[in-house]
Amino acid sequence: MTPHQPGTQADDASVFEALTAEVMASAERFGHREHVHLTWLAVQRCGVPAAVGLVSDGIQRTARYAGAPQKYHATVSRAWVELVGHHAAEFGEGDFAAFADHHPALLDKRLLTRFYRPATLAGPQVKSGWVEPDLAPFPW
Repeated sequence: MTPHQPGTQADDASVFEALTAEVMASAERFGHREHVHLTWLAVQRCGVPAAVGLVSDGIQRTARYAGAPQKYHATVSRAWVELVGHHAAEFGEGDFAAFADHHPALLDKRLLTRFYRPATLAGPQVKSGWVEPDLAPFPW
């Protein structure tokens, strides 16, 4: 598949919807594992920089559509894409199941608490923009 290049919001929305549909084809609900799967697909197909925007915008749109725009966190979204991207580049597994087996920590939705204090993750600045880890640096 040709890597997706960032385009218009409509293009990105359709790519996000296609990735979501692909993940949900084998899932009963959209939980944390499915978020990681969608992020892994975005990283594999678009690269980390484009995946940050694609995933962040898609989650933000989804939260607005669900009537819960306050649930979107820019830092949390970017941090997950960067963590998944780092581990995907490190080993390059060809399917998500193998990737998840090699990186079980990514399936722990509390993983970011290794890098961020809970108060930081709960603060208003994480919602609107990027905040660097304040507990421990990322592994790169």
